[in-house]
Amino acid sequence: MGKSLEEVNESVSTLNKKSVFRKILAFFGPAYLISVGYMDPGNWATDIAGGSQFGYSLLWVLLMSNIMALLLQSLSARLGIVTQRDLAQASRETYSPFINYILYFLAEIAIAACDLAEVLGMAIGINLLFDIPLIEGVMITVLDTFLLLFLINKGIRKMEAFIITLVMVIGASFIFEMIFAQPEMDKVLLGLIPSMPNETALYIAIGIIGATVMPHNLYLHSSLVQTRKFDRTKEGIKQALKYNFIDSTIALNLAFLVNAAILILAAATFYKVGMYHVAEIQDAHKFLAPLLGTKWAPILFAVALIAAGQSSTITGTLAGQIIMEGYLNLRIQPWVRRIITRLIAIVPAVIVISIFGEGVTGKLLILSQVVLSLQLGFAIIPLIHFVSDKSKMYGFHISKLTQVASWTVATIIVILNGKLVYDEINGWLEASENPIILWLTVVPLAFSFLILLLYIVFKPFVSKSKINIQNHSPHNLKLKFSESGSSAKKNVAVTVDFSDADEVALNSAFELGGLGAKYTLIHVVETVGAMIFGEHVDDHETSIDEKLLKEYKDMLSEKGFIVEIQLGFGKPNKVIPEIINKGNFDILVMGTHGHTGFKDLIFGTTVDKLRHKISIPLFIVKN
Repeated sequence: MGKSLEEVNESVSTLNKKSVFRKILAFFGPAYLISVGYMDPGNWATDIAGGSQFGYSLLWVLLMSNIMALLLQSLSARLGIVTQRDLAQASRETYSPFINYILYFLAEIAIAACDLAEVLGMAIGINLLFDIPLIEGVMITVLDTFLLLFLINKGIRKMEAFIITLVMVIGASFIFEMIFAQPEMDKVLLGLIPSMPNETALYIAIGIIGATVMPHNLYLHSSLVQTRKFDRTKEGIKQALKYNFIDSTIALNLAFLVNAAILILAAATFYKVGMYHVAEIQDAHKFLAPLLGTKWAPILFAVALIAAGQSSTITGTLAGQIIMEGYLNLRIQPWVRRIITRLIAIVPAVIVISIFGEGVTGKLLILSQVVLSLQLGFAIIPLIHFVSDKSKMYGFHISKLTQVASWTVATIIVILNGKLVYDEINGWLEASENPIILWLTVVPLAFSFLILLLYIVFKPFVSKSKINIQNHSPHNLKLKFSESGSSAKKNVAVTVDFSDADEVALNSAFELGGLGAKYTLIHVVETVGAMIFGEHVDDHETSIDEKLLKEYKDMLSEKGFIVEIQLGFGKPNKVIPEIINKGNFDILVMGTHGHTGFKDLIFGTTVDKLRHKISIPLFIVKN
């Protein structure tokens, strides 16, 4: 499996930083890209609705959500730092293909809901500031794709600087809004005490949790931390975990202050004068000037909204890329991938606005956040399992206390979501003139998702010793070999990865050497443990790979071939050349998934870095 966000993976070095400040600064950045997801336009809709209807009383929900977010994002960062896998890749390596496809589908729904909120929010901001129609504003957001390509080509640090600038614009705008609004600080403090006025408040509270703790941010953070290159020793990993936690704490607390400011602004303006039903961003913008007595209030509001939409669409698109590559192992050209991800967001937004008009955007924004909240369990529960697993985390698994806290958070979210789903379906059944249709469609679907959730929760406890490693899946070994060969190649090296490509590679090798040659089968273990401990590693994946390699040797020896095996540890493009250059080989045979023409445009050319590092011919065969 390839690296997460390969074009920027380990592109920022934290090595050779002499002062502690420079060291910390080198690690700072990923959490700020995460933080924009916590202040995106979807949050604005739920915060405005909460503040206008219930005053300051839901501030505690924001605080609780922020604590949850900090815990979960730190787990996500830990997974990426220790295993060098993002959450989607870790899921693909652990669950069966069927479960992974379902999890991918749910993750894409979350991305679509999130992107819908971001696209609508930015389009509303453009509409409010420049009076451009909403549909045209949505189409303008296509340009985000090209901005993202430009920024990522300049390097991850340039992108981080751009995002941090937008966050500063949002923060500065709301500092002035607070000065204009002059909130009642005693009521602000009382709002931090937990209370739940009614069921409507619960719906908005779940929306706030969904808007704050976002599934796609868990995938994104586990990938972005891998942009830092650091010493992969135990001390180096500990240091990376510490600095990333500091980064997350600062960035997410800034996001909390922005969210709190939006809710406080709504409470200090709309709730205060009895305007309890202001949920639309457009209405909030319209009423700010007369209520606060300054024309700058709505202007700053719109500017902050555009900044929030712009920054969150960039990170949302990156998350879409990570999910697609991680779950499907689908590696396509960056610009194609990002256009697809952006269209997934824009097409629903255009359809919704065209059919229902501009007046429903506020309700859609809140609904999108509730949908996000419903997806959370399917991202959080695998994450907790992964970072609690000793074999996967190589000694960096979370403590029992952190596990209890994590499962408590997951339980709270799942129970809240369960109540929301039950109430919604119950309401539909009571209001429907023909409930039998719902009993045959919606109810079975809800039960199937409940069964999936229970499966994900309990399977690792039941079968902890039977972890299914997908990227090194046991090969069925039903290979059809050609045994003829007349070439002078008498010492042939063949790389194997226990995939369908092995059959083609081995057949090609036998055609070159026939029964008289000696064949060395090479496989490289790429786990973090292998990279740190080398041949002394002792983990589940290494034992599986070693067993499969021996099975290959036994099977081929029975067919009359002279076979040796060599297991390497670390990065293939470094380890394979070392093995080849130390041996006395005539040729190296590698299987690959080649492509030409249009596929070349989509997937990119197949270029193996190791061919420049070996002194013998390399024979690449296409599967």
